[in-house]
Parts: sequence; structure tokens; C-alpha cells
Amino acid sequence: MQTLQDVVKQWYSYLKNERQYSAHTLRAYQSDLISFFDFQNRHRGEAVTLSVLEKLEVRDIRAWLAHRQRSDMSNKATARAISTIRSFYKYIEKQEIIKNHAVFSVSSPKVTKSVPRALSSADAVDAGSAIGQLSDEDWVSKRDTALLTLIYGCGLRISEALSLTIADLPIGESLKITGKGNKEREVPVLPIVRERINEYLEACPFNMNESIFIGVRGGSLTPEVFRRQLKNLRCMLGLPDSATPHAFRHSFATHLLEKGVGLREIQELLGHSSLASTQIYTKVDTKNLLEAFEKAHPKG
Repeated sequence: MQTLQDVVKQWYSYLKNERQYSAHTLRAYQSDLISFFDFQNRHRGEAVTLSVLEKLEVRDIRAWLAHRQRSDMSNKATARAISTIRSFYKYIEKQEIIKNHAVFSVSSPKVTKSVPRALSSADAVDAGSAIGQLSDEDWVSKRDTALLTLIYGCGLRISEALSLTIADLPIGESLKITGKGNKEREVPVLPIVRERINEYLEACPFNMNESIFIGVRGGSLTPEVFRRQLKNLRCMLGLPDSATPHAFRHSFATHLLEKGVGLREIQELLGHSSLASTQIYTKVDTKNLLEAFEKAHPKG
């Protein structure tokens, strides 16, 4: 007889190996599921098992949603949590373990889609120059400078930048990036990006077995560590709280658009697949794209 723990492990493996969800998404799903189980445990006064999950009613789901609202959880976070629970219930029904449609009978809160505000070109360039001042260790300074320059200079997600490995070396005029949904794209690399990465690689004291970007203890650098550095950078430069890693990616696109680069080219550079169903991409010649990119980008 399978336990709830067994089924959760199977679901997690399914998301990781078959759906190929990112490590960040997997952590978020895991956190949502644990939080849901913890609430139902307290709410019902009994340990959560597969049998309990099968018996949950709409009122139990609504009680959980009300608890999240009282806890000042954002609509965006709650909408994602509902999606997580629905995903889990769909999985266990598909596996013919249990069936319960209560969670599908409640509505998700409305979420207003927001786009990170772009930094000015001057602020983005200043940030790339200043982030190295936050560390007393020369190699860490060069690492953070290289990483921020890479994110802004190539329009990468932080997860994409940190996923680069020694197999991607040496950095040439372009990089093959594997983005969301395991989709590949090729992005041009500006000379300044190559220079900063090479400076970091020369200074790094650790032997790289896999990841290019290394933490101070020799393991792979985590997104959380870099986000903390950006928080310190915001304080130092007086930048808004919206100046996150993703905002530098958004700034990359905004600044190219302001300089006249076409939407289709930018879409290809960012790896946005969500518009693929409504628009046929124009295949962009790599050489012409690189020339337009270097001319338009403020760090070019």
C-alpha cells in the first residue's frame, strides 16, 4: 500500500524528469504542497494521508484560501499554490490512486500581470561597474561583475546564467541557452561580456567540475546568494526594490527596443515561447542579428 510520502516523491520525480521543471519551480511546488498539508493537518485535527486527501471538501479548500488571505499572501502566490495542488490531484487521479475534484471547484484569485520596471541605461551600466565593490575578495568581485554583465548583456534569466558549465567554454560570439521547457536558443555575446567572464575565470581559485559560477565554498553559486548581492547593490546605489535579476533581463529587452531592434528579434533573444502559437517567427540571420545587437545595445 502506497503512502502519501511515496506518492509525493513520485509526483516530484514526474515534474523533474518528465515535465522538466526548473529547480526553482520544483522548490516552489514543494513548498506549496507542504504548506497545504500543514494547514489541513491543523484544520482537520488529523494527520494528512491519501485517505484524508480523498475526503477533503470544497469548504476545506476555501478554509485554506481564507487562511492564506488572512496571512497576507499575495494573489499571485495563492494562484500558484492552487495550481500546485491541482497539479498534484491531477497526477494522483491519473495514476488511479484517489480522485477528488474539490480543489477544481474553487476559483483562483485574479492576478494582475506585472512586468519588472526597466532600469535606465545609465543605471544598468553603473550597476555592472559597481557590484564588484561589494566584496573584499577579488575573485568574488569579478564573479558578480561577470554574472550581472552576462544577465544584462545577453538578456538571460538568472537560472539560465547559472546553468552555464565548463562545456560552454570558451565563450565565443554566441551562446546556446536552454531555457524554460528545455527549449534552446542562441544569443549573441558582446565583447564586454566575454571579457568580464574571462577575467572571472582567471581569478577563480576553485577547480570547476561543472558550473562556471562558483560560491565561496566551492559549490555552485545559488540564485539566492546573488539576489542578496543585488539587494546590497540597490542600497549602495539607491536603486528601487524592483531592480532584481529579472529586471536586468527586462532592461536588456527594453533598451534594445528603444534603439530600434524589432520585436521578433527581441522575442528570439529572450526565448519567449508563449507567443509562438500566435506568431510565426522570422528566422534571423545570426551575423545580421549580432551586428544589430552590438550597434543597439548600450554596452556594445
